[in-house]
Amino acid sequence: MSKRFSTRDILFAVGIILVAFNLRPAITSVGPLVGTIRDEMGLANWNVGLITSLPLLAFAVMSPLAPKLRNRAGNELTILIGLTLLFLGIIARIISHSFPLYIGTTFVGLGIAICNVLLPGIIKEKFPNHIGPMTGVYTTCMSIFAAIASGVSVPLAKTAGLGWEYALAIWSILTLIGLIIWFILYRTQPKTAERDFFATTGSSLFRSFLAWQVTLFMGLQSFLFYVTISWLPEILQAQGVSVATSGWLLSYMQFVGLPATFLAPVIAGRFKKQQGIIITLGSMAIIGYSGILLVNTFNWLVLFITLIGLALGGSISLALALLGLRARNAKQSAELSGMAQSFGYLLAAIGPILIGSIYDFNQSWTIPIIVILFISIVMMGFGIGATRDKYV
Repeated sequence: MSKRFSTRDILFAVGIILVAFNLRPAITSVGPLVGTIRDEMGLANWNVGLITSLPLLAFAVMSPLAPKLRNRAGNELTILIGLTLLFLGIIARIISHSFPLYIGTTFVGLGIAICNVLLPGIIKEKFPNHIGPMTGVYTTCMSIFAAIASGVSVPLAKTAGLGWEYALAIWSILTLIGLIIWFILYRTQPKTAERDFFATTGSSLFRSFLAWQVTLFMGLQSFLFYVTISWLPEILQAQGVSVATSGWLLSYMQFVGLPATFLAPVIAGRFKKQQGIIITLGSMAIIGYSGILLVNTFNWLVLFITLIGLALGGSISLALALLGLRARNAKQSAELSGMAQSFGYLLAAIGPILIGSIYDFNQSWTIPIIVILFISIVMMGFGIGATRDKYV
């Protein structure tokens, strides 16, 4: 690196980490409480799947707009807008009624989408020589709090007596802390010329086959992540695992994936091509989901959940690293991020609803898991293409 980190660089790093803390808990805290929410509110499984899919639909809508908003308002103000939407969405879900639940969940998705899209570009701009390590740090932080949220949801709701509403709302505290740091960054930002919000950006990416491979890899690994977050506890409960234990196993799955979450982008940054990483992660996913389908003894379930955790943990951080590694500069990275997360999360949004609907239709988890296996194979195929030594 040609220069030392400035105080502002360090504050940006802290800000990035705080945003990362907020990118998953508002979503992953829902999975272990799916049955409780469904039963207390009288919802069908597809309705509950919608609670997880709504943020992904919001990702799809907001992701292409986030780079434009960033061009107009700058990184700092745009992140502030994202965190504010996230905070309002979390608070709205305190009201135990389907309308504020769905509206609040949509706001959660809009806020997270803005932050999701901007972070790879901010890292590319502020830490161009450290894309892999910085991506590894922020995705690991994201995954740690995603796992914590999954693990403590049931104890907070039932043991601590908060109910599912306040068990979900408690994560607004993290959002407030993030708002404070980014407000400081916003107030101390250098004055720069504003660009046109309606300027055409990234249109050439739609003609790039590599950009579409990155997008589909992003979407399919997200499909697997959100389906697993939504339905793994229910799948385990159908095999005789208790509600509390299934929630902790979901948390364990995310914790055990942390080494892969950190190492995948760090290793990826050291190589021009990353096909070996993709094949390893894809194979783990295929073996893990196959094991869940075929074996239901507890020790084996833990082993297969471990493989799934490693696969999902490494896949998300690698997908986010590719948004910087496959782009030539920060602006192109933000545009690729917008495209990949818009179309990718639109694809991912299908997942929880599709899997829930299939289960509702035949009251068995066999076919849903077979669908998940097929998606794992297709994800690996697009990942191999996305990790070629090329720029979009």
